[in-house]
Amino acid sequence: MDIVKIFIFVGAISNFSCQKSPTINEINQQSDISTKSDSNKQPQRPDYAIKAPDFKLRTVDGKLVNLSDYLGKVVLLNFWGTWCGPCLQEIPDLNNLYTKYNKRGLEILGVTIPRSGIPDSDKELIKFMKRWKMDYTILKDINGYETQLVMIEYGRSIGRPITGVPTTLIIDRDGYIVRGYVGPRPEDVFYKDLKPYL
Repeated sequence: MDIVKIFIFVGAISNFSCQKSPTINEINQQSDISTKSDSNKQPQRPDYAIKAPDFKLRTVDGKLVNLSDYLGKVVLLNFWGTWCGPCLQEIPDLNNLYTKYNKRGLEILGVTIPRSGIPDSDKELIKFMKRWKMDYTILKDINGYETQLVMIEYGRSIGRPITGVPTTLIIDRDGYIVRGYVGPRPEDVFYKDLKPYL
C-alpha cells in the first residue's frame, strides 16, 4: 500500500465511528445548483439539494456498479458496516422498504465501510447478507480503499464530514441528494421522506 492510500485510509478512519444516536437529522446545506426538478413525476427538490457525486464500487459477485447506473430511480444510499450495531438495527427496515417499493423505483445501495481497514471478504459478506436476508445491493471496495474515498467525497459534497455509520442519503430520480440522516431510522421515517419521490 503506497503512502497516498495510507493517508486516505487514516483520514477516513478518523472521520467516522459507529454512533448510536444521530448528530444531524437532515442535510440542509444551500447549493448553487438548480433546484427545479427535471421530472414531472417528483416534487420540486428542496433548495439545499446537492448533485450526488458519481462513484464506482463493486458487488460481492464482482460486478462493477456506478451510481449513475441508477438515474431514473430513487436511491437510498446507506453507508454501513457489518461491525456496527446500529447498522444491524436498521437492516430489517431497509429489507422491508426494498421489498415493498423496489417495483415503484426504489433502489437501496449499501456502501460497506470496513472496520480498522480490514474489509470483509466476499465470502464473509455473502454469508452475512444471507443471514440478514439482504436482497438490496451491497457494495464494497474494488482495490481496497474506494468506499472511504466515496464517504469522504460525499462529506465534502454535503458540507460536513460523514463521521458516523449508519449514514443514509435519499437521492432523487435526477441524481440529487434531497435528504440525509445520521444514525438508524425505522421504516416509517424513511418511507415518509421517500414517498413523494416514488
